[in-house]
Amino acid sequence: MKITNALVNVCSPGRNFVTLKIETDDGIYGLGDATLNGREMAVVSYLTEHVIPCLIGRDPFQTEDIWQYLYRGAYWRRGPVTMAAIAAVDVSLWDIKGKALRTPVYNLLGGKSREGVLVYAHAHGSTVEEAVDDVGRHVELGYLAVRAQSGVPGLESTYGVPKGTQAYEPAERGLPSESRWSSELYLRHTPRLFQKIREAFGEDVHLLHDCHHRLTPIEAARLGKDLEPFHLFWMEDPIPAELQVGFKLLREHTTTPIATGEVFNTIWDAHDLIRRQWIDYIRTSVVHAGGFTHLKKIADFAAIYNVRTGCHGATDLSPITMAAALHFGIAIHNFGIQEHMPHSAETDEVFPHAYRFDAGYMYPGDAPGLGVDIDESLASKYPYQRAYLPINRKLDGTLTDW
Repeated sequence: MKITNALVNVCSPGRNFVTLKIETDDGIYGLGDATLNGREMAVVSYLTEHVIPCLIGRDPFQTEDIWQYLYRGAYWRRGPVTMAAIAAVDVSLWDIKGKALRTPVYNLLGGKSREGVLVYAHAHGSTVEEAVDDVGRHVELGYLAVRAQSGVPGLESTYGVPKGTQAYEPAERGLPSESRWSSELYLRHTPRLFQKIREAFGEDVHLLHDCHHRLTPIEAARLGKDLEPFHLFWMEDPIPAELQVGFKLLREHTTTPIATGEVFNTIWDAHDLIRRQWIDYIRTSVVHAGGFTHLKKIADFAAIYNVRTGCHGATDLSPITMAAALHFGIAIHNFGIQEHMPHSAETDEVFPHAYRFDAGYMYPGDAPGLGVDIDESLASKYPYQRAYLPINRKLDGTLTDW
């Protein structure tokens, strides 16, 4: 079997997605997600100008060699654009393998380590009361784990809380919007949110929270300590990860479990965090960490240090990546939990899939390969629209982490 062609599809059924389709001389094709929220067209250019010409004529079963060729052969390694492009190729090739061998991808990764993949939903509200109600709504839907975010008194908007009644989607059409932020107001408010949630639902539901890289290490340590009575499943992305030693300070001051890594691209981004056991969950995603081939290496390394996975799974990743994450999560031994933001009806129509949700768990299905396809005719009705993630400033106007 040889690769004969590769095509990039950019569509926007509610939000932008970049899809790579690799075709073979046996008539089998594979799909990979190359979406990079707010920088989609950079990956498109990388794929079309630099990667696809190198794939034609290669054996799609040689996933390790092709991965190394694209990573080491370029000399300029790592980075979100490069790794998203490599991931799209890698996932496409594993999809081809599964289809050619007539088996789901999880069987190629070692088979099932569990029957279902525990997932968490996103609950939110402009007030604590609305957020508590939304947690209850998701519990009624069958979720066993819920991430909770709420508006902060004194701030017009904050991460994780949608504007109006629509589903939360951070990417916005046009140029980046700007919002205001105060760590002081947030730190006073957030423990009250989780106190109210525990009072309403007790200890049975797993609770998670995302700080979204906005705190200093000592601020995050304070928040983690204040949240300890409410037994969170994890506190996500408490600080920016560029200064990894900051997690050491955080770890020394709180027993609240820590998760990070959705913006990581390689094992080297997480190397010290894992081996020094400064985190409990590594959240690197299939699409931003080079696909199955590299993410499996990250998970295996993490397993040595009792660090579990919690792959990023927001709606800025297409159903192709959701399917890939579910195949990965059901196969590896040190799986922790999987983020689940349901896609819009338009997105699900463009990307028909075999995976499903039931009673707090998701299942990848038994279709060969990933079990996801793309309706290219329907996708063409949703052309790309420029969109950006927001910009965040402190109350005095200083640019800070969004």
